Amino acid sequence: MMKKYTLAYRAYGQDQVGNERENEDYSLEIVETPERFRVILHPKHTICLENFFVSFYYDFKPQDWFYAGGYQSWTTSREYRCTEVQRNFLSIARATDWTKRLAGISSDAAFVPYSEKPGEFHSHCYTYIRNREKVTLFGSLHEQTGYTWFRCKMNENRFEIHKDVEGKKTSESLVLLDIVILKGSYDEVFDGYFSMMEMPKTRTGFMSGYTSWYNYFQKIDESIILRDLDGLDRVSDEVTVFQVDDGYETYVGDWLDPNPEKFPHGMRYIAEKIHAKGYKAGLWLAPFNCQIVSRIAKEHPDWLIRDAKGKPLLGCPGWGGAYTLDLYHEQARAYIRHVFDVVLNAWGYDMVKLDFLYSQCIQPRAGKSRGEIMCDAMAFLRECVGDKLLLGCGVPIGPALGKVDACRISCDVDLAYGGKYYNALHVNNEIPSAQNAILNTVFRRHLNGRAFMSDPDVFFLRNTNLKFTDEQKLLLARINNLLGNVLFVSDNAGDFDDEQLARLRLFFKKTNQKVTFAQWCAPNVLRLTLADEDGEKIWEFDLKKGVTLRDE
Repeated sequence: MMKKYTLAYRAYGQDQVGNERENEDYSLEIVETPERFRVILHPKHTICLENFFVSFYYDFKPQDWFYAGGYQSWTTSREYRCTEVQRNFLSIARATDWTKRLAGISSDAAFVPYSEKPGEFHSHCYTYIRNREKVTLFGSLHEQTGYTWFRCKMNENRFEIHKDVEGKKTSESLVLLDIVILKGSYDEVFDGYFSMMEMPKTRTGFMSGYTSWYNYFQKIDESIILRDLDGLDRVSDEVTVFQVDDGYETYVGDWLDPNPEKFPHGMRYIAEKIHAKGYKAGLWLAPFNCQIVSRIAKEHPDWLIRDAKGKPLLGCPGWGGAYTLDLYHEQARAYIRHVFDVVLNAWGYDMVKLDFLYSQCIQPRAGKSRGEIMCDAMAFLRECVGDKLLLGCGVPIGPALGKVDACRISCDVDLAYGGKYYNALHVNNEIPSAQNAILNTVFRRHLNGRAFMSDPDVFFLRNTNLKFTDEQKLLLARINNLLGNVLFVSDNAGDFDDEQLARLRLFFKKTNQKVTFAQWCAPNVLRLTLADEDGEKIWEFDLKKGVTLRDE
C-alpha cells in the first residue's frame, strides 16, 4: 500500500513542508506490518512541528460505515454512511469571530478542518470501518506526543492518519504514529485494542447513586443536599455514591472557600453525613478553572494561561467566564495539589468528578503540543487523586485512558429531551440534549468496562422541573442501564411514589442484557440487538422522538 507522508514544521525561521522520508532537517523511520504501523521522527537539529499526516488509498464499499469518535467527553460520536455530512458549528456560531471562538472553546475546531462534504469524516484516537458485522479498527497506541486523528474521504477512497503536533519543539527522536490495525467482530477488535494499550489499571465496576446538578444546578445548599440524601433511604441498599455538584463553592476556583451562607457547617460535615448512610461521598470540581471574579484569579494572575496577546485565556464561557490555571506554573500546581489534599483527606471525600479538563490544552505552549499537555494534565490529576475515585468529564478521550476510573462519554442531557431551542442552530458538537447523550452512549459502548466505567450522564424519573414524556424518561434510563456503569439521578427520591421508587430500584440494578449489535436502520431510528440467557431480541427506537418502535 503506497503511502504519502507530509510533515509541516518550522526551521531556520521559516515554515517548511516535507513530503520525503528524509531531508536536511529530519528523517522518518517507518516500521510497518499488516497489523502495526509506526512512524518515528529523527530530527537533525531543533525544529518546531506543526502537523504530520499519512495519506493512502482505501477501498470503501457503498455499505461501509465510518465511526467518527468525538474529541472529548461531550462531542458527538456516531457511525456515518458515505452520503452523510459531519458538521462543524454553523449558523449563529459563525456570526462573528467572538461567537466562533466561544463555540470552538470545547471543540477540536482549532486544529481539525471540517470539510462538511458528504463522505468526509474524522475520528479521534481510534476509528473503525464497519461492513455489516465485519469491523476494521485503526487505533493509536501512542498519544503522548500529540493527538492522533483519522480522516476518511469515502467517495474518493482516501484515508488519512494525522498527528496534531502543533507547538512541539524538539531536537530528539519521538514517535509520531503508532497505529494498530485489527480485523474481526466489534467485540473482538476492541478487546484486542484495549489489551494492546497496556494501560495502567484503573478500577472498573459499577456505581449507582445521586448527583445534585440536574435539579438545582448551582442553587444548592446544605438543607437541599441533606434532604435529598435522606430521600434515598428507601433504596439505600442500591446506592453506592452520593455526589455534591457545582454550587457549594463561593466561586469556581476558590474550592476551599465553601459558601458559608449555603453550607454553614462546611463540606467535611456533608461528607460525614453521606458516610453515615453507608455511601461513598463525591464532590465536583473544575480543577483547572477559576472564575474571572474569583479570589484565585485576582490574587494570582501570574498563574493563568495567557493567549498570544498576553491576556488571560478564556477556558470556559460558563459562570460569566473562567480562566485556566497553568499546569506548568509551579505555584499553580502546588495550589491544585493542596485543594485535592484538603478535599480528599481533610474533608474525607472518596470520589471527585473533575470537569472542563479540556481547558488545559486549548492552545499549545511550553514547547508542547495540545495532546502532550493533556497527557501531562491527566497524569498530574491521577497523581493528585491517588487511590480515590476519579470521574473525568469534559476530557479528551485518548489522554483519559488509563488515568480515570470513570468517565463521561456523552454531552449533558439537559432538562428537555431535545435540548434548548438553539440546538437546532447547531452551535457546536458538544451541545446538551438527551438525544445526543443517547447517541454517544450507543456508539461509545465499547469503552464501558474496557477503558473505564462509562458515565452516560443522569437519567430522570421525577415529574417536576423537566420536559420529558414518560416514554422518553424510560428510554434514557434503559439506555444508561444497558450501556453505562455509572447510574446516577438528580431527583429527590423522597418525593417518589411507589411506581417511581420501583423504577429507581430497577435501573439502579445493572441489567444482565448485553448489546451485541447496534446500527441505524432508518433516519433517526436505531436498532439494538440484545442478548441474555433467554436468547436475543430486537429493540428499535426513534431517537428524535424518544419513542420505542419495536421491542421483541
